[in-house]
Amino acid sequence: MARESRTPDFDPDCGDQALTSARHDIVIGRWQGLRELLRDTGADWPVRGHRVRLLAQACAGSSTVESWLAAEPHSADALVLRAATETARTFHLAIEAGRGVPVEQSRLDTTVRACLRATETWPEDPTPWISLISVARLYPTGVRRRELARWWDELHRRDPYSVEGHLQVLHYYSSRWHGTHGLMYDFARDAAGAAPPGCPLPVLVQYARVEEFRYVLEGARGQRSAVGCGQQWDHDGAVGDVRRTWERWIVPRGDAAVAPEELRDVNYLAHAACLAGALDIAGPLLRMLGRRATRTPWAYTGDPVRQLERGRREAGLPR
Repeated sequence: MARESRTPDFDPDCGDQALTSARHDIVIGRWQGLRELLRDTGADWPVRGHRVRLLAQACAGSSTVESWLAAEPHSADALVLRAATETARTFHLAIEAGRGVPVEQSRLDTTVRACLRATETWPEDPTPWISLISVARLYPTGVRRRELARWWDELHRRDPYSVEGHLQVLHYYSSRWHGTHGLMYDFARDAAGAAPPGCPLPVLVQYARVEEFRYVLEGARGQRSAVGCGQQWDHDGAVGDVRRTWERWIVPRGDAAVAPEELRDVNYLAHAACLAGALDIAGPLLRMLGRRATRTPWAYTGDPVRQLERGRREAGLPR
């Protein structure tokens, strides 16, 4: 009998088959599948946020969401997806322009208005507030502190344990954008400390460590040897952070399967555990993941496939 393949499966939809089907509709310009998917998702905010984020990335290069809005101009789901899509498009413009070249103010303001309009259509939905906080990063000097605090309060009131929402604030507070490493870590640890057992928010500390690594690596112009890659991940503080996240998040959740909207978060913790040499944690996490993987954060520290294979080998798992 042939041995089961252990090659990582980097499914961009994280195993969400309904999302995959809807994304196929985008390719042919059919918007009805998007409507059905978001209608069926309802008020499951973590799933909705995951799906809207990935749909927006797929819609950014097409006019599918505009076709939906033309047919149903008052659809809350269409307006929320349009806001997220405009946010994705604005980030694409920023990437194309290059680091340090600001996006035009008028473009940023248009995206913010799309997000604010979306907040009015389904007042309970936290998703457009996540888009707002995300686009705030692209203003050259950020947004006014009072404005950011208001947007955060609106999001937190609707979904106090939103990983994606917290992640957008974490990025905003990072040295890469409008803060410092210290401010970023303080935010991550405060959120982790306030999270109930089994909540994934403690993994924000691992996101922060990846963000710091990317910032330092960028400053070193790609010379990993200048960064001290090993020291970034396996010092006592980093190992302690991995163990705290494991104990606060994974241990209380028990043997629950990894849902598509959790897959990236589990990969971040598994990545940190592997680089920290915490094999007693890395092994169970890699076992939980099986073949399922996300390219980030593995791609930031080397070849994703080789790192996952090495992690499994060192943890004594089948290869």
